[in-house]
Amino acid sequence: FFKATKSFLKLQKEFQGRSYDLLISHTTIVFTRFILLSWQNRCSTDNRTLGGMFYELCDEMNELDWAVALTQLMDILHDALTKTKKSIKRWVTCQLTQWIESLPNYIKVYLPKLGCES
Repeated sequence: FFKATKSFLKLQKEFQGRSYDLLISHTTIVFTRFILLSWQNRCSTDNRTLGGMFYELCDEMNELDWAVALTQLMDILHDALTKTKKSIKRWVTCQLTQWIESLPNYIKVYLPKLGCES
């Protein structure tokens, strides 16, 4: 903010007045320029400026429950493991089992039981 106002909007060099009222007026004009440029930038880049359409589209998307997401992730990982070599599958399964054991109990409930061969 300060770099933009000093360098780009010439807060420091554009005006050389000595009166307090003139300094306040000039600073107000520079900050007004900054506000307008920021607003214009936001209108051209931020999706939230589309009005109600942004919020309507957000409301249509259901929030994904973390338990569902974790279960889907484990299913994808299990499917990928079925296509790998047995030694890699055992190693990954063992690592996953150790990771699952370190999780809190309320998360462990949603995860499948994996067998680790030591």
